[in-house]
Amino acid sequence: MPKTFQTIGLIGKPNHHGTHLTLKRLHHWLSMQGFDILVEERVAAEIAPQCESVDLLELGERCDLAIVVGGDGNMLGAARVLARFNIGVIGVNRGNLGFLTDLPPDSFENALGEVLDGSFETEFRFLIEAQVHRHGHMKSSNTAVNEAVLHPGKVAHMIEFEVYIDDVFMYSQRADGMIVSTPTGSTAYSLSAGGAILTPNLEALILVPMFPHTLSCRPIVVDACSKIKLVVSPDNGDSLEVSCDGHVTLPVLPGDEILIKRSHERLRLVHPKGHNYFHVLRSKLGWGSKLF
Repeated sequence: MPKTFQTIGLIGKPNHHGTHLTLKRLHHWLSMQGFDILVEERVAAEIAPQCESVDLLELGERCDLAIVVGGDGNMLGAARVLARFNIGVIGVNRGNLGFLTDLPPDSFENALGEVLDGSFETEFRFLIEAQVHRHGHMKSSNTAVNEAVLHPGKVAHMIEFEVYIDDVFMYSQRADGMIVSTPTGSTAYSLSAGGAILTPNLEALILVPMFPHTLSCRPIVVDACSKIKLVVSPDNGDSLEVSCDGHVTLPVLPGDEILIKRSHERLRLVHPKGHNYFHVLRSKLGWGSKLF
């Protein structure tokens, strides 16, 4: 019987001792079982001199499965690239919370072995695209798995902007910024700012103002197909930024428009059989267990 996954890519956080050890162990374990292995070029030298080193785009094109070693930040960075390819992605947690990384770093063999034998669950997470428009022309854009955030460029301070949903004016806002989050990102920055947790199967986005200068402003959930427009007041004195997953920064000037919409790309997450989202929430957020 042909294997579900034959070519496997390894991705990890460069220059991190724990990640380095796990990647070496993964490479040896997979090699002993006859899989074809490609290693992302930033960590290839840390694993083995003889391994085949490729960039992230080639890895996405050639592999059936990508194993990301690190925290959610590493997973997000890889996911923004790999989402354009039909490739499964699974994570080994070497970070802190690790909402997106299922496998433990010291005992991944059993669970990963079952996945490679074809016993796994597949889940799709949609991405969003953020675009900055100036005088009717798009100046920059990027995608995000978690969230796109409008905020001041350097020191946190109040900014003024208007919010439109599907070109319908919703409200004007005086706040330190605005978070537009996917369900995947609802347990990240959005949660820290007081947003609700959205289960991953929801086709929705949540808008969370950051420190709004009014007590009546609350997070709002809208349909994932909605087109969100943030119009920055021309009276804002300083330049602003839109951050995608906290990694990619798009410069914004007073008077610019930021368009945020659902991307056509989807991240294909692979989970071990029996994966339970609420178990993840309980373990990561310290929720109480069953009483009886």
